[in-house]
Amino acid sequence: MGKKIGALLTIGVVLVIWFSPMPAGLTPQAWHLFAIFMGTVVGFIAQPIEAGSVALVAMVMLALTNTLKFSQVLTAFSGNTVWLIVCAFILARAFIITGLGKRIAYLVMRSFGNSSLKLVYSLVISDVIIGPAIPSNSARAGGLIFPIVASLCEAFDSHPGASSRKIGAYLMMAVFHIDFVVSAMFLTAMVGNPIAVELAKKILNVDITWMSWFVAAVVPGVIALLAIPYVLYKIYPPEIKKTPEAKEMANKVLQNMGPISKSEKIMLAVFVGLLVLWATASMTKLDGTLIAFMGLCVLLITRVLTWENVIKETKAWDTLIWVGSVILMSDYLNKAGFIPWFAEILEHQMVGTSVITAIVLSFIIYLYSHYFFASMSAHITSMYGALITLGVASGAPPFISAFIVAMASNVCGCLTHFGSGPSPVFFGAGYVDQKTWWRLGFIISIMHIVIWVGIGGIWWKVLGYW
Repeated sequence: MGKKIGALLTIGVVLVIWFSPMPAGLTPQAWHLFAIFMGTVVGFIAQPIEAGSVALVAMVMLALTNTLKFSQVLTAFSGNTVWLIVCAFILARAFIITGLGKRIAYLVMRSFGNSSLKLVYSLVISDVIIGPAIPSNSARAGGLIFPIVASLCEAFDSHPGASSRKIGAYLMMAVFHIDFVVSAMFLTAMVGNPIAVELAKKILNVDITWMSWFVAAVVPGVIALLAIPYVLYKIYPPEIKKTPEAKEMANKVLQNMGPISKSEKIMLAVFVGLLVLWATASMTKLDGTLIAFMGLCVLLITRVLTWENVIKETKAWDTLIWVGSVILMSDYLNKAGFIPWFAEILEHQMVGTSVITAIVLSFIIYLYSHYFFASMSAHITSMYGALITLGVASGAPPFISAFIVAMASNVCGCLTHFGSGPSPVFFGAGYVDQKTWWRLGFIISIMHIVIWVGIGGIWWKVLGYW
């Protein structure tokens, strides 16, 4: 799409929505905010200018039109999630600078180096192991797994641009998508899951324990973890498939690297420390983003990283602008009443449908409504309570009604490059263009419908939940 056409389309969407008759039940602020939000999303897709520039223009328009106060607009840069993402980029750089990431990459290659598909499955196992202990996919995928993936790409000489399809693009997409499945499998693997459990208790009076959640999710979850990397391997294949020489090569490289250096030891200690602190955050009450900053400070004090390294990490600061703007607008769409209004309309439309139809639609509606959200937790607080009532209204068991939407609240992050904490980290690496990202995300979303609603429904029948 040409730049001029993209610009006209972006501006046109804003103007058409802005001057269209405002639906009953909405305030002018909510309607105008929705217009600018949709224009921003279209701008991200059409890309008449860079995403950061689109976001900055949108924030200025919010203030100039008095849709939001300028002081409210500036809160786009104060959210925990966006700063955690910034830290993730910088921590990933530290892995590369110290060489620890390269060392880990070659150790993984030495163990699972004869296939790019096996490399992904080894990271699946790692994610599953740490998943129950880290209630943040931003911290887990963005802060811990991403640096290893980035280092693997470096090890195979696969970089953004001409060499991205060698293996980097496949690794980024596959690992990104499997993390949402891990989040869905454990109650403690995503910060929004306990919120869903609490809402289910208050609204439907249904108790979902850690074990009942895991038992219900384990079969469809394992199938998804096996299927998604394989399907991506077939439809978005890496150029490097078989690497029988990888183990020998890894051994030679590790020998040439020699013993682990002081900087690597410090980086490893910080890495383990972050893992422990994130895993015990519920006990220590330390904020996840604060923990990331603590790790960054240790790296700066010990001179593993310099301040020059920090300010030169341009992808981190670009992300701060465009992700912050989307989170800001999503938050105020909820506060202004647009999201509750939309959820109420959906609820009225679904009353009187069959049980199966209601369950399927509640999953699908929640899944694809995430196109309008930049935060999975905000999505849960906005729409989860409304959508879990749809299945019950049609006669479905409360547990099924609550659990199916909870699964959608995890896997919905697969759709866009801004819909979750890990999204801008993996997308921002530059290996996959935006059109491909959205296309593959939609294909994976279809797989989630089949796996969680279809296979999951059969599994829950076996468990006696129906």
